[in-house]
Amino acid sequence: MTEKLEIYKCMICNNVVEIAHNGIGELVCCNENMHLMTEYVPNIENAHYAHIENIDNLTKRVVFNHPMTSEHYIEYVEAISKDKKYLKRKFFNSDEKCEFTFRCECKEGFYIRLYCNKDGVWVTNK
Repeated sequence: MTEKLEIYKCMICNNVVEIAHNGIGELVCCNENMHLMTEYVPNIENAHYAHIENIDNLTKRVVFNHPMTSEHYIEYVEAISKDKKYLKRKFFNSDEKCEFTFRCECKEGFYIRLYCNKDGVWVTNK
């Protein structure tokens, strides 16, 4: 069974899939079941920690102190409302500064989730 917004990875070809809605069955890639990614929670000193700045009441900026090299980088960052009805995502190239600005009208709040090509999935403020 899959649940909305879970992230799965093929351990053979490195395909990554995010679930759009709940479903039954198993995700398969390269004739193998895909691996459900664990969501890790970083501490403030960790490079995967989301430093969130309020620009105004609705606009937020998220910055990471993460290396951005071709070998190790953040592939994408998501702002997700706690009710899972709002999702904003930004993809990065390995040579970009890892900064993400978005508008959020989430009444229950939001959390930040990122996918690092080496270290997996990290969540701040869930």
